[in-house]
Amino acid sequence: MLTDTQRDIVRKTVPILKDQGEAIASHMYQRMFEQDPEVKLYFNPVHQIEGTQPRALARAIIVYAQHVDEPEVLTDAVELIAQKHASLTIKPEHYPIVGRNLLASIREVLGDGATDEVIDAWAAAYGMLADIFIEREQQIYTGQEQTFGWHDHKEFVVARREPASDNIESVYLEPADGHSLETQKAGQYIGIQKRVSEDRVAMRNYSLSNAPGASYYRISVKRELAPNDQTPDGVFSNYLHDHLAVGDRVLLTPPCGNFTLELPTDPQKPVVFIAGGVGVTPLLSMLHDALDRSTSERPLIFIQAVENGAVHPFKDEIGTLIAEHDNLKVHVRYSKPSASDREHGRFDSEGYVDDALLESLVGDRSAVYYFCGPPAMMGAVDKILEKRDVSSSDRRFEYFGPAGDDVA
Repeated sequence: MLTDTQRDIVRKTVPILKDQGEAIASHMYQRMFEQDPEVKLYFNPVHQIEGTQPRALARAIIVYAQHVDEPEVLTDAVELIAQKHASLTIKPEHYPIVGRNLLASIREVLGDGATDEVIDAWAAAYGMLADIFIEREQQIYTGQEQTFGWHDHKEFVVARREPASDNIESVYLEPADGHSLETQKAGQYIGIQKRVSEDRVAMRNYSLSNAPGASYYRISVKRELAPNDQTPDGVFSNYLHDHLAVGDRVLLTPPCGNFTLELPTDPQKPVVFIAGGVGVTPLLSMLHDALDRSTSERPLIFIQAVENGAVHPFKDEIGTLIAEHDNLKVHVRYSKPSASDREHGRFDSEGYVDDALLESLVGDRSAVYYFCGPPAMMGAVDKILEKRDVSSSDRRFEYFGPAGDDVA
C-alpha cells in the first residue's frame, strides 16, 4: 500500500528522474540481463543498443511519478503496454524480477540520493503499478481464451510466402491443428516466437496485414539492416527473409493491440489512412475492413508514402481494391523516385506527406485519420493534423517498437 508520505517522496523524485532516468533505465536493463538472463527473450536487442527501450522506460517512470496521485491519467498508457505485454506472454512472476533490478539500479545510480525512504517509496509505487498491470493482463488473457480459443502460445505452420516489395516479405500462417481462426480486429498484431539459431530464440510483434476473417494470419516483415557498425541487423526479420520456409512451424500468441478501426457513426464522414513504408501493414488490414463495412457513401482515402517503386508494397492488392470500390481514393507519394518510376508513372506525386497534399485530398471536410510509419513521418503528420484543427480523438496512430516522443 502506497502511503501519502510515499506518494510525496515519489513526486519529489521527478527532477532527479528527468536528469538521471535514462541512466537508471540503461543500468537496470544491463543489470537484469546479467542477473536474470531468462528475461532477455522478451526484449529486442536492437532497441537496447539504439537506446530506444531505455528512453521509453525512463519516460514511463517519469510520467508515473508525475501522476502517482491520479492513476486514471495513465489508463491509455497502461492499456498500450498491457496489450504488448500480453502479446509477449508476460506473467505475474516477471514483475518481481523487474522491480528488484529497478530498485537496485536506482540505489546504485543515485548513490547517496537513494535514501532508504526513497527506495521504500519506489518499492511501494512499483508494487502498486505492477498490480495494475497484472490485473489488466489477466483480463486480456481471459478475453483471448474466450475469443480465440487460446492464450499464451499456439503452433502455426508457414503455408506460403511471397514478396510484397524488394524489402518486405509476406508470410501466411495457418494453425497447425487445422482449426479455423476467429476474426481479429483490423489493426491488431500477433507475437511470434521461433528458434533462429542453436542458442537463440527470438520473440517479436508484427501487425497482421490480412483482411479480418481470413483463414490465415499474414505478417509482412521488412528486412531490417543495420544503419551503422554499432547496431546489428534485425535478428528475426533477416531470419524470416533468408531462412523461414514453407512448412516450418512457429509459435504465435493471439491478436493483441488497441490500435483498431472504429468507423465514425456518420456514414458520410471520410476515413483517411496515411501509411509510411512498412507502417502500411495494420492500415491495409483496416482498409479491407473499412471497405467491407462501409457503404458507398463513405469516402475512404488511402495515402501511401514510400521511397520508390522498388520498396512500394502491396501495389497489386491495393490496385484490385481501387478497381472494386468507387468510394476508395488512393494516392501514392514517392520521396525518392527513380528514373524508371517517373518513366512508367508509378506514383501520383513526389515528396513527403504535407498539408498541401491533405488539402487536395480532404479539403475542409471533417475526417478521422489513422496513420502509421517511421517516427519522423508520424511526428510530422500529427503536427500537420493539429494545425488543421483535427481533434485528438480523430488522430489515431501506432508506433512500431518503443514509442517515441514525436507524437503527443
